[in-house]
Amino acid sequence: MSEAVVPRPASTILLLRDSASTKGEIEVFMMVRHYEIDFNSGALVFPGGSVDRGDQEIIARPELYSGGDGLDGAALSFRIAAIRETFEESGILLARPRGSKALVDARRAGEIEVASRAALCEGKTTFLKVLADNGMLLALDELMPYAHWITPVGMPKRFDTWFFLAAAPPEQAGAHDGKESTDSIWVSPREALAGGESGRFKLPFPTTRNLIKLGKQTSVRGALEDGRGKSIVTVMPVMTKLNGGRQLRIPLEAGYDGEVFEVGAV
Repeated sequence: MSEAVVPRPASTILLLRDSASTKGEIEVFMMVRHYEIDFNSGALVFPGGSVDRGDQEIIARPELYSGGDGLDGAALSFRIAAIRETFEESGILLARPRGSKALVDARRAGEIEVASRAALCEGKTTFLKVLADNGMLLALDELMPYAHWITPVGMPKRFDTWFFLAAAPPEQAGAHDGKESTDSIWVSPREALAGGESGRFKLPFPTTRNLIKLGKQTSVRGALEDGRGKSIVTVMPVMTKLNGGRQLRIPLEAGYDGEVFEVGAV
């Protein structure tokens, strides 16, 4: 009997902005994963990825982040990884210039992205060096914990993933890297879900549930206020087969408007 695969710590950010075209709707930044990627290939997802050793090294340099008071090492690493992965995958940087209370402006963020994003993605530099060289502090306090999902037992690749909400920094539009992701869009939860129904988008189950949950909000401020202070219930779906179909069971108290969901034929 093979040993169970240990989930890898990972993070993702739901970057939000108010829709400029449709009143009462929000938009979230999403990307299409490259079809050759071995996890969620071709899927429409939020930017994110695994926690790595470099994130742990940043923890030891508190002058490189703000808003980490009271957080233990694990919590810090999830937040640092979330911001790093979002920068690598979208170019959007949730950080503040040293000595400033405001997020880095779009022009300066763009300069940092042009100078270092490709090298960072290729492993030719580190996020720690990018922050130190540019006098940036990660804005950990801009991230609000939103959900916690763990890949079911029995899967060949498993992740222990924290989802965070964050308001997108003003005028930082973001763009896919053309390697891990092949397209990127700002899309309302309603449009993303409709695309999943029509076949335009391939939506993983956790993505679908979080889009439905997010779609109940009519503004970025409302979404952040609604989630602030709420306890997060960990979700590790359990799959069952019944009458030729597959069902996923998740905790009802996780807040996804249900406990058992049909996910297609066996």
